[in-house]
Amino acid sequence: MKKVRVAVTGNPNVGKTTLLNWIAGTHLKVGNWPGVTVEKKEAVIEFGGYKIHLVDLPGVYTLEPVSEDERIAVSFLEEEKPDVILNIVDTPNLEKCLLLTAELLEFGRPTVLVLNMWDEAKRIGMEVDTERIEELLNVKVVRTVGRTGEGTRGILPAIVEAYEKNMVPKISYGEEVEAKLRKISERTGFKNKRDLIKVLEESPERKELEAKLGKSFSDIISDERYAFSHGLFKEVVKKKGEKGRDLTDLIDRLALHPVLGFLLFVVVVYVAFKISFDFSTPFVDWVDAFMVEFLGPLTGVILGSLGFPDWFVRFFSEAVIGGVGFVLTFVPLIGTLYLMITILEMSGYIPRVAFLMDRFMHKLGLHGRSVVPLIMGFGCNVPAIMATRTIESTRDKILVTMMIPFMSCPARLVVYAFFISIFFRENPALVLTFLYLLGILVAILTALILRKTFYRGSLTHFVMELPPYRFPSLRTVLTITWVHVRDFLYRAGTLIFGASIFIWLLLNTPPGVKEVSDSVAGKIGKALVPIFEPIGIDNWKVTTSLIPAFLAREIVISSMGTIYTAEGYTDPPEDFNFSEELKEKVSSLGGAVRDAFLSLVTLKIVAFEVEEEEDETLKGMIAKDFTPASALSFMVFILIYTSCLGTFSVLVREIGKRRAVLFLGYSFVAAWIFSFLVYRTASLILQ
Repeated sequence: MKKVRVAVTGNPNVGKTTLLNWIAGTHLKVGNWPGVTVEKKEAVIEFGGYKIHLVDLPGVYTLEPVSEDERIAVSFLEEEKPDVILNIVDTPNLEKCLLLTAELLEFGRPTVLVLNMWDEAKRIGMEVDTERIEELLNVKVVRTVGRTGEGTRGILPAIVEAYEKNMVPKISYGEEVEAKLRKISERTGFKNKRDLIKVLEESPERKELEAKLGKSFSDIISDERYAFSHGLFKEVVKKKGEKGRDLTDLIDRLALHPVLGFLLFVVVVYVAFKISFDFSTPFVDWVDAFMVEFLGPLTGVILGSLGFPDWFVRFFSEAVIGGVGFVLTFVPLIGTLYLMITILEMSGYIPRVAFLMDRFMHKLGLHGRSVVPLIMGFGCNVPAIMATRTIESTRDKILVTMMIPFMSCPARLVVYAFFISIFFRENPALVLTFLYLLGILVAILTALILRKTFYRGSLTHFVMELPPYRFPSLRTVLTITWVHVRDFLYRAGTLIFGASIFIWLLLNTPPGVKEVSDSVAGKIGKALVPIFEPIGIDNWKVTTSLIPAFLAREIVISSMGTIYTAEGYTDPPEDFNFSEELKEKVSSLGGAVRDAFLSLVTLKIVAFEVEEEEDETLKGMIAKDFTPASALSFMVFILIYTSCLGTFSVLVREIGKRRAVLFLGYSFVAAWIFSFLVYRTASLILQ
């Protein structure tokens, strides 16, 4: 079977991702380009006797290699030499897109030009003569509507035809430039215009051309590309009258207003978070209960009946089933968060958020689009870090990624609620507000420190493009969401699962240990006491609870419950009734679905109402080992130290193992310093 390598290119916001999802569906794979953190999408599809390998290049406006995205695109086109270039353009903004098209045609590779958003072009009275484009450029042209999938079935046949016929595109510049290029072609044998332009730039003919035209070589080539794109546009496009952007302009009067725009932004974020948390929480609880109350005991009963030793039964039930269960509990939240952010992004609202926040973010040396992943961090640090892939500059991406873990997620809210209910009953809102604002302050300080030291680069060029508002295709939104969820399960899930097993071994080594204090984890906890004593944490039980808490912040409470009450492992129930338990879980799933939809009709975020599951006995015992000052210090440490293993695993993937480990150390030092300051200050105030 023949292989065809296709480079998928286009400006940002032309609908490349939408079309790729129509073509590739779940075959789409997400990763990073080698050596950088820029997202890479690719898929392999069998069609017409060919294996078509689609590689999605970063969205760029030009192939001048300045930004990281442009360097990746140019490097791939020049070094990988794709068999076909699939150039996707935004039809209503065709003239702007044709500038990049001109640069792509210079490579001399068979090209398919996809005129996307064809319906919007017709709505504004724009007619494009596609047959004339094919005749003038010797390329295949396909008209599509990414939102509905109309015309997308014609893309693969066009790719195959362009490849089989070896349709070398035609592009011509002014006579003076073409005359010089012909001479170089005769001398070197080069055919494609991009190579000829490079040779001309370094040849003696360059000075002759500059003297004759009275401008620099770069200006000459830029002007020729613009003249070509402008002339082509005038040749193939007719307009019957502008209309159809009335709705976009009307909404933008509110969305981009310096005051009302921020109010709308708060409402949109609140609604997005509410849907994400309230809709996912019942499913998160159901998955957790299914693993702990059904699958775990069932596995224990089966393994016990087969004669496996108790230690293996315990290992499999707690570490394997528990580890997988922990990974799966992330899925509903990550899925709904990505669903909401994809809808907002594809609808055209996200660029408006970037526009609103651009001025403030500039003070941190960042662009407005950086604020979106930071806001997602308040929901869950894991998908927030994954969302930084949309940031073009590697420098900006690293800065934002290292700010996100300080955004206080709901997992930490569980810890806050528990300690506040014990030590700060009189001013709970004040303490909670302090913790959230402190996290934001540490994030800003981190960005400033990094910008003044390791990442001093200036702001990269950035075009603030505002596409029209659109109703995204549900199929496309769901496909994109699933690709990211699947990616999380494959990548982060493996590391989390392995660490779950490691933590279990620490808590249960040496074999047969009866008390947690005698385990390796307990001994490590005792060894850590001198480190934490200056910040008010001088009890080995508390330091030991921090070890499994690295899996997830809320595990601090359950770990303390296990350690303080000396609850050991209980054998699988002898009266476990498979059919009854299964029936109960199926019934509870129905209840979870009901609760998920009912929660959406309330105004408050139900998921933020933390239930107090710990008994008063546990609270009483913990109250004896803490003071209000040490409790506040402990919460500050939980806030600032890198949030959980899920966050760390995604950090490793997105910014590399070395940076992730260094950031882990930095966050620990920062957490210790701020906890120390808070503890000493609170000790004086709260006496």
